Amino acid sequence: MTRGIKHRMKAKRKNKGSKKGEGSSSVPPQHPVKVWQPGVDKLEEGEELQCDPSAYNSLHAFHIGWPCLSFDIVRDTLGLVRTEFPHTVYFMAGTQAEKASWNSIGIFKVSNITGKRRELVPKHEGDEDGEDSDSEDDSDDEDENGARGPTLQLRKVTHEGCVNRIRSMSQNPHICAAWADTGYVQVWDLSSHLNALAESETEGIQGAAAVFTQDPLSKYKHKDEGYAIDWNPLVPGRLVSGDCKNCIYLWEPTSAATWNIDNTPFVGHTASVEDLQWSPAEPDVFASCSVDGSIAIWDTRRGKSPAASFKAHNADVNVISWNRLASIMLASGSDDGTISIRDLRLLKEGDSVVAHFEYHKHPITSIEWSPHEASSLAVSSSDNQLTIWDLSLEKDEEEEAEFKAQTKELVNAPEDLPPQLLFIHQGQKDLKELHWHAQIPGMIVSTAADGFNILMPSNIQSTLPSDGA
Repeated sequence: MTRGIKHRMKAKRKNKGSKKGEGSSSVPPQHPVKVWQPGVDKLEEGEELQCDPSAYNSLHAFHIGWPCLSFDIVRDTLGLVRTEFPHTVYFMAGTQAEKASWNSIGIFKVSNITGKRRELVPKHEGDEDGEDSDSEDDSDDEDENGARGPTLQLRKVTHEGCVNRIRSMSQNPHICAAWADTGYVQVWDLSSHLNALAESETEGIQGAAAVFTQDPLSKYKHKDEGYAIDWNPLVPGRLVSGDCKNCIYLWEPTSAATWNIDNTPFVGHTASVEDLQWSPAEPDVFASCSVDGSIAIWDTRRGKSPAASFKAHNADVNVISWNRLASIMLASGSDDGTISIRDLRLLKEGDSVVAHFEYHKHPITSIEWSPHEASSLAVSSSDNQLTIWDLSLEKDEEEEAEFKAQTKELVNAPEDLPPQLLFIHQGQKDLKELHWHAQIPGMIVSTAADGFNILMPSNIQSTLPSDGA
């Protein structure tokens, strides 16, 4: 398992000048550029890694003070499918502060997220768009039109203990559930803070974030702390939470603000329950994964034992994701760095694995299917990489040669990369969690020991509904 932030120290603001220096250069490379591979290549003394800004439609970094082990993107009313910059995004996050009493749940809005649309084949000579603005990866820079970059507005609710995981309910996004390292799972109504942020102006925001004290709507004490929690996407208010004592508890809503928690747990794992995912198609079915290396499928109508259980990895299974566009597909990530994709229809036949990747060499910390492309998923790892995969891709040497000729590409890409590996994002330290934005195709947000990144890779082509849809 891989969990806590290694160094729970307050995030420090990165030097603006150095970040710009990493971001882009107006001088084209004179020699072939080498793609750096973590765990394979080593930096010599005096060598520096450079980010290629042309690889992103948008890239911004920010932090809210203490590092956050977990966060969630809050569903909003700004539009179901948003493709035009600038964007506005709402978040909830839980801190990992040095002292228990210093922790909080942060509710924040990031406005004016800038970026640009790019050609599939980048232009070069005489093309101003070919040289990207330095603003793409720094929220304090100005964009090419002189406008300011993203603005962060933050409110905090005091929280006793570090927040291990936090999730917003999709049907009622102002309701969130938070796992604490004290062993409590608490449900909060954060509507007043979200409303205040929605009504506030972004101009002239200064000073420290407001800190509020309020009581949770409900709380339940497990026998140990935990990390696994998930809201049911089909039944508003239905929740499951799992702990390090291998117990899973079902929360059934009795009203909009009260829950009945069954004190008899679901037990089937022999070690800590690390993650939980409700089925996107069946309201009574959920999946769990564990340090015991297994994944279990449960049906709440059939008692407290798993309906199915199988060995999934040769090490701890840290995270799982149930594909909401193709409910037969379940992805999992392990402590040994492996990623597996299973077709649940094949479970009875014994071998349900339809894809298995061993690219990452360190523990997988987060995995999530794209809400817009059924074949795409994003993964974060302790090797400081965020990778995006497209299972529909296959190697096409003729197409690669044609693209290289068109772009006059000087990059010598590694030969052993899986063809399904679509994108690699680096630059964050100790990555912990990522989420796709369900309403902004192609946008991913990630959290790490050194803060948050908002990124939109330029090679993510999402299928959007037609105007007549």
